[in-house]
Amino acid sequence: MKKRALFAGALAAPAAAGIWGAVIEPHLFAIRRHTVPILPAGAQSIRMLHVSDLHLAPWQKHRASWVKALTRLEPDVVVNTGDNLSADIVPTVLDVFDGLLDVPGVFVLGSNAFFSPKAKNPATYLRSPSEVKHRTEPDLDVRALIRGFEARDTPTRDTPGQTRGWHFLDNAEASLTIRGTRIDFCGLGDSHIDRDRIRMNADAESRGTDALDYPRFDPDAGVSVGVTHAPYSRTLEALTSAGADLIMTGHTHGGQIRVPFWGAPVTNCDLDRTRARGLFPYRKSLVEISAGLGFSPFSPVRFACRPEVSLVTLVSKK
Repeated sequence: MKKRALFAGALAAPAAAGIWGAVIEPHLFAIRRHTVPILPAGAQSIRMLHVSDLHLAPWQKHRASWVKALTRLEPDVVVNTGDNLSADIVPTVLDVFDGLLDVPGVFVLGSNAFFSPKAKNPATYLRSPSEVKHRTEPDLDVRALIRGFEARDTPTRDTPGQTRGWHFLDNAEASLTIRGTRIDFCGLGDSHIDRDRIRMNADAESRGTDALDYPRFDPDAGVSVGVTHAPYSRTLEALTSAGADLIMTGHTHGGQIRVPFWGAPVTNCDLDRTRARGLFPYRKSLVEISAGLGFSPFSPVRFACRPEVSLVTLVSKK
């Protein structure tokens, strides 16, 4: 009798974990909060909403509704670090973010703005980063997504004279003045598919130094923020060398399946697994990695890693 009970318990535990990871935890959306003291002395605090890795599919109504309601957080600026699609449903994704497009913001693209996910053996993910570099022709309407997020020359509904939309930061820069502080943003394209464009200064390279033509931040800005989808070491090195106070990124899903009391087995890039999510120092910068909201439809599970957005409050230095 005791052996039967032990056997039943041995079967029940993984079954319960499977149900939890596939059915329950993917719907337990969370808001991860950070306070980052990088603003000039006396500056007003700034609330930055960081959204990443939505990976929206047509049937995921609960996730879409939860994201639409994030306007309740009343952010001052929105940072979207990519991978919003799991299918060619750009109008649906734009509807999800419609209310947040009235808030000043920036965005970069991940590989799933260009390419829909493909079925693959999940075990390969544990051995090395997922492989999409051989695909060259997008099968998703990336141009429509960019146009929709930029929403150029479209007036906001509540603020006369202000236009909607976010700045596109793939290998580009933008400045926003938020609550009296100028934030200088520099973005890099998704290094997971080699779309980052890090440019060395030719004269500096000949001298053996690490000066960059891009990314480069304006030293007159109140705060400098780097934005990219995947936190590969080369992008973090470039952004911190350029003088980023804060680097915001996604892609890792926080490991997606974490081992309790141990953490993420992988990051899907060359970053150490202990840095799969959260806020941590990296050389002269701080890095904030969101574990994101979704997953590939071919790996529809999250375990010990709730789907999340980040609310990063910038405050003045002490």
